[in-house]
Amino acid sequence: MSADVIMLIIAGAFAGGFANGLAGFGTGLFALGWWLAAMPPLDAVITVVIMSLVGGVQGLYAVRNAIDFGEQLRFLAPASIGIMLGYLFLDAVNVTMLKLLVASLLILFGGFFTFRKTLPKLAKRYLAADVFVGFVGGLFGMMAGMSGAILTMGCSLYDWSKARRRALVQPFNMIVLGAVLALMIWRGVIDSRIWLIVAVAFPFSVLGTQTGIFVFRRLNDRQFQRLLVWLIFVSGLALMGRELIANMSSA
Repeated sequence: MSADVIMLIIAGAFAGGFANGLAGFGTGLFALGWWLAAMPPLDAVITVVIMSLVGGVQGLYAVRNAIDFGEQLRFLAPASIGIMLGYLFLDAVNVTMLKLLVASLLILFGGFFTFRKTLPKLAKRYLAADVFVGFVGGLFGMMAGMSGAILTMGCSLYDWSKARRRALVQPFNMIVLGAVLALMIWRGVIDSRIWLIVAVAFPFSVLGTQTGIFVFRRLNDRQFQRLLVWLIFVSGLALMGRELIANMSSA
């Protein structure tokens, strides 16, 4: 492993860890740009899943008292169906098109609210909407390692406290990606090379996550909602740009 590759792994680990520590999602969206330059795509995705869990454990502790297990089931039950369907059709789906779809949704949603003076304040909850969000989160988590993006969009529509938003997204993300990792191990796609990458990334992912949590604790609820909407927008732009560049390079 060359020095350049090690530096790219470290940079991605800190950036992804910081996003996860700050918002409870975003490891892949902020780390993949670095890691795809250092390793094959499959290795990068697997590393994202593992590092998302590393960051998730730390973030989970920060909001442990705000977790509502009943509310988690509202999203996790349909997510389990999404994970199973995603696994069954994993080899048949165009992952690039899936990521471009997610990027478009993030850009439209995040862009609309980023440039508005007022933020959304929905009060009423709809079970059908929660079921849909959970299902899509499980599906996208299995197929593209992006379980938290759609749920984060949903959470940002409500005038909730930052702890409640984080306490919903973080456990959901961890459980879905934990299931994805278990299926990857079962398929035999993780080898010693991946664990070496994880060993290099681990301390810097922890450092990035702790830095993100430090900032999270110093934001008020309104600042956090505004930051969340901005992160959704930036994440969409980053994902869209990365996929378009990758397609042009391979053409």
